[in-house]
Amino acid sequence: MNPVSTRNRQVYTGVALMMIVAAMTAIDAVIVRAVSPDVHPFVIGFTRSLFGLLLVLPMILFRPGVLRSNFRFRHVVRATLKLASLVAFFAAFARAPLADVTAIAFTAPIFVTIGAWVFLSERPHKFRIIAAIIGFCGVLLVLKPGQSATVPVGLIFALLGSFLAAVIQLLLKPMVGRDSAQTLVVWNLAVTAPIAAIPAYFFWSMPTADQWLLLTLQGVLGAVSMALVTYAFSLAEASLLAPIEFLRLPLVAVLAYLIFGQTVDWSSWVGAAVIFAATLLMATSARRPQS
Repeated sequence: MNPVSTRNRQVYTGVALMMIVAAMTAIDAVIVRAVSPDVHPFVIGFTRSLFGLLLVLPMILFRPGVLRSNFRFRHVVRATLKLASLVAFFAAFARAPLADVTAIAFTAPIFVTIGAWVFLSERPHKFRIIAAIIGFCGVLLVLKPGQSATVPVGLIFALLGSFLAAVIQLLLKPMVGRDSAQTLVVWNLAVTAPIAAIPAYFFWSMPTADQWLLLTLQGVLGAVSMALVTYAFSLAEASLLAPIEFLRLPLVAVLAYLIFGQTVDWSSWVGAAVIFAATLLMATSARRPQS
């Protein structure tokens, strides 16, 4: 078989998988919004991790070697931060327009760049510095601080969730080379579920049958999307796949309008476009020599 055609097929598969992930995460946001009036974010975090764990439990039982890791304590720290990031986003989805929260979520690569510069002593590429500045201008457009005396608390939660997601990526950097992708996914779900059970206990209220159905679907979507992202990034370059995540925004905007009647104003669209441009510039700069 022609190696070029094989490589092209792998790239197309990776792109298709990321498009599926974008759709799944858009549905995830809608589910959170639908159950949030009655189900606390800590409870949503617990059920999501629990049903995700149940999905990978057969792998753990039949392949216990998947739990071998060089970073057990770091997995616990990562799972704790992951739970905090999820809960922050769940709180944001419950309190702010879904499209605005989704746009803010795309700032994670900007925080990663700044964190790598400050904490990992990486020399920042000049294009990434420019991209970070552009990205934060986009954030300001979404936050619209001049239109009210205070920034909506939901968008503050979104910024917190994005910041924590960036911290997790920085934490993962030395782990990826030594632990397999399957080990990273399994450890994350296996550790998050018991940690999430603690705060969920204090905020527990029994979901209805319909809510249980949605929460189960959300847990399955979360675990499957995590696995698909891991597989997609093994097939194609991150700089090609990462921008595809921005498909989430129009998908979320359409679903939020159809289901909840939410509309997106021009400043949110412009801000999201600016954040997208900043992230794309960062991805492109990965191909450039350092200067």
